Amino acid sequence: MIRVQSVAPGSLGAELGLVPGTELRAVSGRSLEDFLDWEFLTAEDCFTLAVRLPTGEEVEYDIERPEGLPMGVTLEPPRIRRCANHCDFCFVDGNPAGLREPLYIRDDDYRLSFRYGNFATLTNLKPRDVARIVEYRLSPLYVSVHATNPTIRRWLLRNPEAPVIIPQLRGFGEQGIRFHAQVVLVPEVNDGQELVRTLTDLYGLGEPILSVSVVPVALTEFSKRHLVREPAAEECRAALATVDRFAARAVAGRGFPWCFGADELYLRAGAPLPAPDWYGDFDQRENGVGAVRYLQMRIAAGRDRLADFTGRRIGVVTGTAMRSLMPMVVEDLVRATGAHYEIIVVENTLFGVSVTTAGLLPARAIAAALQPRHDLDLALLPAEAVNDDLIFMDDVSADDLAARVPFPVRLSYDFADVLVERGRRNAERGTKVEDLRHGARSVVPRSAFRVPRSGVGEGP
Repeated sequence: MIRVQSVAPGSLGAELGLVPGTELRAVSGRSLEDFLDWEFLTAEDCFTLAVRLPTGEEVEYDIERPEGLPMGVTLEPPRIRRCANHCDFCFVDGNPAGLREPLYIRDDDYRLSFRYGNFATLTNLKPRDVARIVEYRLSPLYVSVHATNPTIRRWLLRNPEAPVIIPQLRGFGEQGIRFHAQVVLVPEVNDGQELVRTLTDLYGLGEPILSVSVVPVALTEFSKRHLVREPAAEECRAALATVDRFAARAVAGRGFPWCFGADELYLRAGAPLPAPDWYGDFDQRENGVGAVRYLQMRIAAGRDRLADFTGRRIGVVTGTAMRSLMPMVVEDLVRATGAHYEIIVVENTLFGVSVTTAGLLPARAIAAALQPRHDLDLALLPAEAVNDDLIFMDDVSADDLAARVPFPVRLSYDFADVLVERGRRNAERGTKVEDLRHGARSVVPRSAFRVPRSGVGEGP
């Protein structure tokens, strides 16, 4: 059963009289289980909709929807499919105590994989789930493979019931489903020859595997460090050499690299990042693959729209992972805007210094770094560090943070979204904080499914 959370004014849903709390029961006689059913079954131009209003009245509508007219209905968040695995490196298990309850939910939900690019292991699929994936053509999906050796994979997942992944992916591939895969690299477990085997097996599946990323495991101060460790520099260099061999093979055989190392893998290996065109469409950017180059491309694309900030001092808040990379990112900004940029590197006081990504910085650490600074005119904060409600990981709102800082702060994804004429005017007026999220809120609120990412380079 699904319920309406809100209805956009003037939408078709509003015209029908749908209100918050309305139960959406069936479309064209087919029961609604979740947001997938709602979206796919109401995509037709003509359908019937059976609902139960909050008053208890049951109504069935015959709907003829003009092409392109949205229903305008936002649903209550569904029950999330929980993870049955117990990975030693699970980032959620590495959360400190005292955070918001949703941050302790370990999701492993193929629906969120399709919708938001969350990685799922596909270990909890029932026959009904498999049928829905094929019927609704939920492709591409993002899958955590980690290893194709069944014994190694089950050990990594701490799940002796995990199905063998290659036949599973092959079966979906034969039905037209495509995948982006990831390997979280755990030293002395799935690296070395096991990594070679995994990439060989995935490459052998052919077209269904669109890309593979190799990401070094990231641990917090509260992770199970007695059971797992992060890879050393030489281990990252060895993994990167394997990635490069498979990428070269893919370029020769398929015309594109296919296999990518996360930016963090290059950083830990002390190796330079590939050029932007290496990453194609940046399909795994949110997994930290090509995030830095994507940011540079966004800045370059917005260069003509950037305003004149000559004489202004702008702070750029980032995590420690970007300490060495951010200078080359802001070079173009200096030339385009005339401003002086200072990179303000903030250590993570919530998860520990080993968590280096900007998107997981807590508000209190950012505020502590900015409060003494009376020499700045503006500070740019990583927009990925807040959820849809503008709340940081440590449960501090963006407005609360802004109130503690003696100059305006702006949430930014790629600089070009802030350093335009509007941003200059807002800075002059002293505007404190503004959310610059791209696009409209989806039919299911994204904040319900915000999960930590371990990659580098999100936003500033």
